[in-house]
Amino acid sequence: MKVTIVRAGNVGAACAQRILEGDLADVYLVDVVEGLAKGKALDLAQAAPLVRHRRRIEGGEDYAGAEGSDLVVITAGVPRKPGMSRDDLLSVNGRIVIEVCHALRQVVPEAIVIMVANPLDVTTHLAAQVYQAPRERVLGMAGGLDTARYQTFIAWEVGCAPHEVEALVLGGHGDSMVPLPRLTKVRNVPLGELLSPEKIAAIVERTRNGGAEIVSYLKTGSAYYAPSAAAADIVRAVVRDEHRVIPCSVRLEGEYDLEGVFLGVPCRIGRRGVEEIVELPLNEEELAAVHVSAQHVRDTVAAWEALQQGQGDLC
Repeated sequence: MKVTIVRAGNVGAACAQRILEGDLADVYLVDVVEGLAKGKALDLAQAAPLVRHRRRIEGGEDYAGAEGSDLVVITAGVPRKPGMSRDDLLSVNGRIVIEVCHALRQVVPEAIVIMVANPLDVTTHLAAQVYQAPRERVLGMAGGLDTARYQTFIAWEVGCAPHEVEALVLGGHGDSMVPLPRLTKVRNVPLGELLSPEKIAAIVERTRNGGAEIVSYLKTGSAYYAPSAAAADIVRAVVRDEHRVIPCSVRLEGEYDLEGVFLGVPCRIGRRGVEEIVELPLNEEELAAVHVSAQHVRDTVAAWEALQQGQGDLC
């Protein structure tokens, strides 16, 4: 299979490396900056004998090179800076994503689209508008990233391996995301039997601020190792037709009593993209939190639409 990755920045290049070294697919790396994608692609290609994979990678500035791609991973957009929220990126990244999707639709109209650019749920919404594709083919990767951060912080506190934590984070990829402590287990032991409510609350809060914490340290950029791993994880599930449950941002059509909003929920991922949306047995408090998160996404979409008035609607 073939994957096109849009933009050769930190997230895009790291994602390309994970896909190649995981022997998942051939890669086309595209970036508007002259020579950037070609240079990084050549560098990654020359690593193949050392890490022993057979995959090919090419780079360029032309979207025509995406032809034949089964998936596209869109990392285009500007990263956060200290003090910025994901929503602060809306005006710039919204327009970039729309332009990218218009270009890709001309070349690979049937590809599965995996969105990485922030604000994630809104850019996924915009990509779906441009692509006019079934909901199983346009999804955002953030739920897997948020869950991984949550698992990591729990593992550090409990003293286990992160993959031994069974957990899911629902909702929008932002401050209103919804970790689910009640349904979290460590080696099949409920989290509430291992940590105090105060410890759990602190972990939930750190998870919600996980991206901002990294931005505060880096100063001039945002996270890319974990986001690239989250995107590559979805690629793996599609390429290998794993039918594995991964939390992704998808358009809800009645699930969780929500309609027409992109939100992070557990999705079964396989060769066709989203095969099933898994509805968890949430209690009233948890479901209410998911609805609050959904309203935040709706409000951000409305803010985007307001921005376009008088500026020309690129959608």
